[in-house]
Amino acid sequence: MSTPPLHLAAGDWEATILPAQGAALGALRHRGRDLIVPVPPGADPNGGFWGAFWMIPWANRLDRGRLPFGGRTYHLPVNHPEDDTAIHGLARDRPWRVEAAAPDRAVLVQDLDGPGEGRLPFRYHARVEIALTPGAGVTLAASVANTAAEPFPFGLGWHPFFVRPRGTRLAFHAATMFGHDARTLPVAPRATTGIQGGEDVYLGLDTHFAGWDGRAEIALPGGDGGSATAATVLRLVADGAWNGNLQVFAPRAAAVLCVEPQSHVPDAPNRPELATAHGAMTVLAHGQTIAGRLAISVA
Repeated sequence: MSTPPLHLAAGDWEATILPAQGAALGALRHRGRDLIVPVPPGADPNGGFWGAFWMIPWANRLDRGRLPFGGRTYHLPVNHPEDDTAIHGLARDRPWRVEAAAPDRAVLVQDLDGPGEGRLPFRYHARVEIALTPGAGVTLAASVANTAAEPFPFGLGWHPFFVRPRGTRLAFHAATMFGHDARTLPVAPRATTGIQGGEDVYLGLDTHFAGWDGRAEIALPGGDGGSATAATVLRLVADGAWNGNLQVFAPRAAAVLCVEPQSHVPDAPNRPELATAHGAMTVLAHGQTIAGRLAISVA
């Protein structure tokens, strides 16, 4: 029997977590206003531009599912055939176990080491914690530990679909901006100062940034027809493995803005020259952990 959704609340904040569906966030609200696009009832969190999911044990794309390491090339399932990539890891496709739950906090864990998983090179213990604090906001913490006997590369990220009403602005500082090829794999890094502006600046991006200082602001205008009409400024502050690399996805076909902290450059194992300079996956020995933390508040 699958674990039912968890509903958290504290002060002006509400969140819904879907343990049976990758521990995805099904909703996140402040004073009744949706900050991420809610997952429709009964829908797959990975099936549309909604919710927010964890990217573990790698973030973004691996070209043709290849992961070279230690003189071998491992092959991960290609789950995005449109561009022949393995995308966003393994954790979002599997259920999580609720380790602890309170009205304002939940801890969920996932272990990859069971029957039927032998074709996958990863063995891990993943943990996420979602905490709401009145007057402060939301804290998201994610970690993954290597439970295999041998060292292996790991990464992690978080992929939210923030709402994007007309007039939404985005601001952050970064040192490097990547181009991408026709398959959305990173190429041609160049110097940048980041992004400051509205849709004329970011619309259409599916772009990686390195040298990110771990801070971002999303300014949502008022009067969007929702239950809250006041303007809202979201502040994101990333620490640990999430302070440094950021993916921005703003599709023209959907009113969403994805501001995704992650621990490494997309396709890092297959692009060692980019990874070395701008963010490689982290090789973990048995029992070692990589962890990231993100605080979300309202100005």
